[in-house]
Amino acid sequence: MKGPREEIVYLPCIYRNTGIQKPDYLATVDVDPKSPTYCQVIHRLPMPNLNDELHHSGWNACSSCFGDSSKKRNRLILPSLISSRIYVVDTGTDPHAPRIHKIVEPTDVFWKTGLANPHTTHCLGSGQIMISSMGDPSGNGKGGFILLDGETFEVVGNWELPGEAAPFGYDFWYQPQHNVMMSTEWGTPKFLADGFNPEHVKEGRYGSMVHVWDWTTHKRLQSLDLGEEGAIPLEIRFLHDPASSEGYVGCALGGNVFRFYRTTKGDWAAEKVIQVPNKKVEGWALPEMPGNCNWMCDLHIPGLITDILISLDDRFLYFSNWLHGDIRQYDITDRRHPRLTGQVFLGGSIPSDGPVKVLEDPENQTQPPPRVIKGKRIPGSPQMLQLSLDGKRLYVTTSLYSGWDKQFYPEMIKDGSVMMQIDVDTTSGGLKVNENFLVDFGKEPHGPALAHELRYPGGDCTSDIWL
Repeated sequence: MKGPREEIVYLPCIYRNTGIQKPDYLATVDVDPKSPTYCQVIHRLPMPNLNDELHHSGWNACSSCFGDSSKKRNRLILPSLISSRIYVVDTGTDPHAPRIHKIVEPTDVFWKTGLANPHTTHCLGSGQIMISSMGDPSGNGKGGFILLDGETFEVVGNWELPGEAAPFGYDFWYQPQHNVMMSTEWGTPKFLADGFNPEHVKEGRYGSMVHVWDWTTHKRLQSLDLGEEGAIPLEIRFLHDPASSEGYVGCALGGNVFRFYRTTKGDWAAEKVIQVPNKKVEGWALPEMPGNCNWMCDLHIPGLITDILISLDDRFLYFSNWLHGDIRQYDITDRRHPRLTGQVFLGGSIPSDGPVKVLEDPENQTQPPPRVIKGKRIPGSPQMLQLSLDGKRLYVTTSLYSGWDKQFYPEMIKDGSVMMQIDVDTTSGGLKVNENFLVDFGKEPHGPALAHELRYPGGDCTSDIWL
């Protein structure tokens, strides 16, 4: 937390589903207020293929390798959610102008692991790199883990034992002091790839479980079913303290945050600790719902919690409600009873001048005005989050995933996504929009792009795990 202030950030920019036939690229953005190129994209590294759907990223080395002088954080791992290609990017030679170091082709992933649709990347203390998968090569759900060699970046094989893969996959986090790893579930890749159909939830195409794994033996020990309230558990975070035996998971469709913890018996359990109630609305129309399923008239819009993170001091929890349009900050000093300390709206589905009217809101909040920053009305809604090491600046982008962006926020396909900055009160809590910060990806050279997850060259509170 006492490290230097961030000066640049990396984030993938996506063209799949936008109608622009250009490859996705890795953008380098200047976030140093003293720089003449502050708030600008200063470098773009295009991938050599179309329609990869870059999504999340991770490092070849992080704090889990602390004390190993042979390790350097100089390669950014970029898995492609749709093509299943994995790019290894050299950020060490010139951090301001990354270059491609190696490409792991989909066939290597398919043939050596039987997995596909790679998502979350974490480096391991062993020097290897582990990437969670969401599916198999046929587009079915399969929650396994791909191992890469930390030096050659060749596919080594599977982390999980044969037959131990979970029915769905998404995110994961491990805590070696407790010999445990936790993984979550999104859904079946071939059913979510082009949009969200609520019928697929009823058909069991989406997950609701958190899986508990033995970190040493790689066995799946438990599967905690969070039920309807925990439908589509996405990002999962242990507390950063390596001795802690608890953490939080954001459940998108349920609009809830669950705390998971080790019980006195030694097994693991989960309890709901935050609920974002649905808002009853009229005028919310999604005419492009797959399967000709139209949502109109009187509906209940969930918050759709899509990203969560925990400050490095384990004091504050942040998450984004991608449909409601707000970011929330909770004081989690009392781990079982989080306390709301900050909230800010940055777009979403319910601006006061839009077609959607809120009829009932259990929280009795007024509909927010549209958010305008530096003359631009913010399209889409807050999604990916990244916190500065000192906890004082929260960065946010608006794209969730191109197929869902196109469905829920078609204006973002036309206008591009944005990157914003929120000032954080780390003393008593509170959030305030920085009105002088905006990176507009609607003005990119090849046309509007969809910017996603943020990474600092020196690591951050969602990339690093301590031993």
